[in-house]
Amino acid sequence: MKRTWLLGFGFFSISITWALYNGFVPFFLDNYLSSTALIGFMMTIDNYFALFLQPWIGSRSDKTDTRFGRRMPYLLFGMPLAAVFVILIPLHTSFVTLVLFMVLMNLAMSIYRSPTIALMPDLTPEAQRTKANGIINFMGGIAGILAYGVGSILYDADKSYPFIAAACITVICMAILYRTVNERRDSVVPIAEEKVKIRWRGELDRTTVMLLGAIFFWFVSYQGVEALFTLYGEHHLGLSESAAAFSLTFFSLFFVLFAIPSGWLGNRYGKKRTIMVGVCGLFLVFAVVPLVESLLLLRILLALGGIFWACININSYPFIVSTGEERSIGTRTGIYYLASSLAAISSPPLLGLVIDGFGYGSLFVCAAGGMLLALLFLSLVKHDGRTSGLPSSRNSKAV
Repeated sequence: MKRTWLLGFGFFSISITWALYNGFVPFFLDNYLSSTALIGFMMTIDNYFALFLQPWIGSRSDKTDTRFGRRMPYLLFGMPLAAVFVILIPLHTSFVTLVLFMVLMNLAMSIYRSPTIALMPDLTPEAQRTKANGIINFMGGIAGILAYGVGSILYDADKSYPFIAAACITVICMAILYRTVNERRDSVVPIAEEKVKIRWRGELDRTTVMLLGAIFFWFVSYQGVEALFTLYGEHHLGLSESAAAFSLTFFSLFFVLFAIPSGWLGNRYGKKRTIMVGVCGLFLVFAVVPLVESLLLLRILLALGGIFWACININSYPFIVSTGEERSIGTRTGIYYLASSLAAISSPPLLGLVIDGFGYGSLFVCAAGGMLLALLFLSLVKHDGRTSGLPSSRNSKAV
């Protein structure tokens, strides 16, 4: 269990960087762009890299074999680069330099994101992965609290301070992982033989496709709200930039508080059942938010949303891994991020376009609709997520 907490530093660094990026970069873009749809489109840059690079890098890391391990080389290369470009984002001098630094930062993060996440199932037996994912996401939630809470204070002092802090944390987390994680000694998944080819089509059975559909639609809802909420708070509720960002702290705080219990619930009652509770609950939260104008009630709803999102997010990645084979963990990690990236690419610009036409209240109406579609796809998944759907020793052939 100590190793799981140490692995959590990788996700901690990713989470704090993305939270700051989603919370404050829209304000930089708002200085240059008048359309919410265009701002939403610019906020999807990271997902274009994730769409093409993360599945390939995840699959490639399955077959990597170095003295540092199979995932660690990607961390050692990508994390320092990302730290540099994170610092440069608030130091932009024009729209062109802002976009350039955003692109370079997202390119660097795409190099190590899938390998970082794949470290958890690599080093954790299948029966313990949901609990381990709860711990890792607990640390990711702490990162979100720091990003929105402390980050908003630093942002008020100087717009560059939260980004400098995130860069320093990324480098520190890389050092912790390098010093404490020994893949060759601790891995429970053998390194794939070079002659064994892992084909994407062989991973896309009916259960996986239906589950990916559900993942896509709940991320359409979540990513759209996350990317555009600070603008919603500023333009619809009349909040200051820092107050709008701080409101997201309530979502992150209750996500953190319920992260580990969600992992326990997934193990006890099945990942699918726990996720369904989360999807239904988050649908109700999103459906009610447009009716609320009180800041107190909004933050209460965001707190409830954090609890329901924990039920979904803690169990979804172990669920997609459990339906495949051990030797394809990196590949299935890439497939998972392919689905979430497709959602993140399409969601902010589309929801931004709807906002341009119908106002900011429509943001949460669309988000509620996405949750209903996710529930439909999830109901078609027959696997309960309690045990691995395929024995790890079975030979696999492309369909």
